[in-house]
Amino acid sequence: MIPPGPSFPTLPPACLGFSFPSVMVGAFRTSVTKLGLHTKPRMPPCDFTPEEYQSLAYERVLEIHNQHLPPTSMVYFPKPLLLHQGHMEWLFDYEGNRYLDFFSGVVTVSVGHCHPKVNAVAQKQLGRLWHTSALFFHTPIHEFAEKLSGLLPEPLKVIFLVNSGSEANDLAMLMARAHSKKSGGEGGFPRTIILILDVFRGPWGGSHCRDSPVQTIRKCSCAPDCCQAKDQYIEQFKDTLNTSVAKSIAGFFAEPIQGVNGVVQYPKGFLGEAFELVRERGGVCISDEVQTGFGRLGSHFWGFQTHGVLPDIVTMAKGIGNGFPMAAVATTPEIAKSLATRLLHFNTFGGNPMACAIGSAVLEVIKEENLQENSQEVGTYMLQKFAELRDEFEIVGDVRGKGLMIGIEMVKDKVSCEPLSREEVGEIHDNCKRMGLLIGRGGIFAQTFRIAPSLCISKPDVRFAVEVFRSALIQHMEKRAK
Repeated sequence: MIPPGPSFPTLPPACLGFSFPSVMVGAFRTSVTKLGLHTKPRMPPCDFTPEEYQSLAYERVLEIHNQHLPPTSMVYFPKPLLLHQGHMEWLFDYEGNRYLDFFSGVVTVSVGHCHPKVNAVAQKQLGRLWHTSALFFHTPIHEFAEKLSGLLPEPLKVIFLVNSGSEANDLAMLMARAHSKKSGGEGGFPRTIILILDVFRGPWGGSHCRDSPVQTIRKCSCAPDCCQAKDQYIEQFKDTLNTSVAKSIAGFFAEPIQGVNGVVQYPKGFLGEAFELVRERGGVCISDEVQTGFGRLGSHFWGFQTHGVLPDIVTMAKGIGNGFPMAAVATTPEIAKSLATRLLHFNTFGGNPMACAIGSAVLEVIKEENLQENSQEVGTYMLQKFAELRDEFEIVGDVRGKGLMIGIEMVKDKVSCEPLSREEVGEIHDNCKRMGLLIGRGGIFAQTFRIAPSLCISKPDVRFAVEVFRSALIQHMEKRAK
């Protein structure tokens, strides 16, 4: 198997510097006319009032966390945020402070926190039937399976329901091995992770190479409709197949856009040729839509559609339940039959009535509120606004993405493209939070800010977020200048 995961480039980028009218502040550059005094950006209005917090004191929460929760758990910010309530794109902490959530619970809250329709459906189902197991019929699972399969192309019409993206990918791996009758390891490694296909930080690629309204500043000689970097990465992929895996493989996982790795986009055309090479070796192709699915990329409902490919298996989670723990695997009748002949798959909680009722409601909201179209329009607007900050600030190396899945990669400067230090990125991150904006982090060196809000956000929300981010950059530069 070739599972998804972060990987590492072997060559440094060949980034070009910019020559705007500018002034250097420490190691940073910005427009002369925009330096100076700054004020805290004003939040867009919100007509929701949170309940008064009446639970554990903050100090008691910290005490319990340190005593009883894993020491390896990741928590954002030097002073962790204690959240109390959510409403659509907004979150409220225990003190009543309001935050614009532009990370949506790690790319999970697809239609908005506590969306009224989803809430109503959940409450109704909660009073009717929580759980039965798949040993018995209940209509929510059948209704949801029909709705979800209707959004997938032929022949991806068999739906397996599980509880998380990890479970979905594990099941997809079992399917691939059952269908191909290959477990891996013969003449190669059971699992191999290929090098990162990043046209900004990888060995090849440039300003014509990715499917995004915003291209990298790194130049290339590719024509707009012909990506030479793709050909070089395909040759690298062939080398991996020839030297690091068995002669025949079970399957190949690919995220349409790599999420945790920093919203990395492949060069145009790569995935189609990679799928052909995998199938030549007897493997099945798996699209990991855990972060990219359900209209987040705007132009299409599924990420694989943006590459013009048809996978054999699709895994999905996160946005499928708007934060409720559920996931799914879609595949062909042929592959589903192969799995059934090799093992009995049973999942106690997968497809429970609560999850399926909520899943159906989420799909209805996406359609009724035109959230895929909103993702396309507002996401493109936001990409262009953040690209303006890239042109203004020397430490913003790259802005990339599609729809409402955006990465902002921070660098020491645009000549070296060395990652900005974790400490400095952390300061900018914390400054955004102090001004009411919550964003994520990712990338090999934790140097990339991840922007993935709920699909319900508006252009005023975007303008506030961009103003906050710009203000945080200026504050950071002024601190460095001192």
